[in-house]
This record gives sequence, structure tokens and C-alpha cells, in this order.
Amino acid sequence: MDFTPEQQTTIDALAYHYSEILKLLGEDPTREGLLKTPQRVAKSMLFLTKGYQQNPSEILSSAIFMEDYKQMVIVKDIDFYSMCEHHLLPFFGKVHVAYIPNHAITGLSKIPRIVEVFARRLQVQERMTTQIKECIQQTLNPLGVMVVIEAQHLCMQMRGVEKQNSITTTSDFTGAFEAAKTREEFISLIRH
Repeated sequence: MDFTPEQQTTIDALAYHYSEILKLLGEDPTREGLLKTPQRVAKSMLFLTKGYQQNPSEILSSAIFMEDYKQMVIVKDIDFYSMCEHHLLPFFGKVHVAYIPNHAITGLSKIPRIVEVFARRLQVQERMTTQIKECIQQTLNPLGVMVVIEAQHLCMQMRGVEKQNSITTTSDFTGAFEAAKTREEFISLIRH
């Protein structure tokens, strides 16, 4: 993979700091198994946080089509991987998105793409839920949006309370989804 000069400067700076972290942990960053680890971790972090360099509204609006459809559009079971900003450990799971168009629809692949943009930033699940909802609401101006995220957090599974089977669910909604009946319909459809 080729990197721009700016990206390579970032990688080099990150690698230096990861090497220092290894020393602070009591490791020898010059031993064979760790020799290239700082560079690998730096490149990995650049990939895992690439969402900072992407504009989700531009992605969503790159495929807007006028259509007189006013029923629920659901994209469910969107896999995602993100990094908890509190411990820099992964959290991952599924995102379910619904919107009710108001004369404008978007290409179906754009919904998972914006999920990816927000997931590829240091995150908390609650903020990510709201960011996805707000991006769709502001860009498409639908009659309503609802986002549900179900995730496992390694910061809860590997450390702290060490509860391996816990799932965290968050939701946020606007417009037509403020009606309980509409929310219930969405929840029913994503459960099947």
C-alpha cells in the first residue's frame, strides 16, 4: 500500500511513540518479534481511524435520487468495527438503519458506507448512533430516521468487569419514528 508523504510522516511519528510505549511496558522493541511492530501498529491505527478523512454527507449525497416513495426503507445487519475512545479497544456488532423518504432516496450501499465512516473514528457507541441518524436526517431530509446499534465491547470483555456475553444496544430516532407504532414496526422488522 502506498502512502502519501503526509501519511508517511504520521506513520513515522506514531511508530516512534509505539516503540516508546513498548519500552515503558518492559519490552525490547529491537527484538526480532517486535522489530516491525511499531510500524505495523501505526499503519493499523491509520486504517482504523480513516473515518476522520472522509465526509459522510458527501458519500450519502453522491447518490440521491428523487422518488415518490414514502414507506420505510431498512438496511439491517450492517457489520461494523470501531475503537472505544476510552480504552482504545475494539467494539463491534451490527447497525440497523431505517428512514422514511420525503421525495429523496439514496443508493442502498451508501448507508453501510456512512456507518463505516463513523465507525472508523475513535468512538463511543452512543455518539456513533446519533451521528449516523443526524447525517441521514440532514442530508436526505426524510420524514424520519431510526438507528439501532447492537455491539460487544472488548473493554468490558477483556478488562474491567470481564463479562463476555454482554451486548450493548443503543437507539436514536427522529420524525415519524417518534410514534411508538412506527418504532415498533422497525424493531419487529429487524428482529426477523
